[in-house]
Amino acid sequence: MELTIRRAAGRDIPAVMKLLHEVLEVHAALRPDIFISGTTKYTEEELLKIFANDKAPVFVAVNEKDEALGHLFCILEEHEATPNSGAYKTLYIDDLCVDERARGCGIAKKLYMYACDYAKRLGCFNVTLHVWDGNDGARRFYEKMGMGIQSTTMEQVL
Repeated sequence: MELTIRRAAGRDIPAVMKLLHEVLEVHAALRPDIFISGTTKYTEEELLKIFANDKAPVFVAVNEKDEALGHLFCILEEHEATPNSGAYKTLYIDDLCVDERARGCGIAKKLYMYACDYAKRLGCFNVTLHVWDGNDGARRFYEKMGMGIQSTTMEQVL
């Protein structure tokens, strides 16, 4: 399958909304106490604004028919120097999802590698993301890509 990765545009909203729904359902199955099944993270209007934001670029992996089969939401974080650390930039992956009909074709790896290359071009120190506990498939995927644990967030539900 021939894939191209490009910035998301308005014409991609239906496919991105479908992908956002798919990833939300994964999270809702893991944490129904936090995520509401049947919803999405963003509205179509919010997506248009996000798509135009260079500090939060969204990329789509498209096939030969220009159909979006995966998306990559990023946030460029610029950390200022503090008395105990230097300044640095991070590319945070806010969301990476591949259409359930196209999984197993290497699209996630291509999107992830694109994020790494993009971060290098921007002069970022690292690429970061969060994986919900229990999402073992995602965790294994990112470990296979070379990611390691930077920190752990713990909770006590009250």
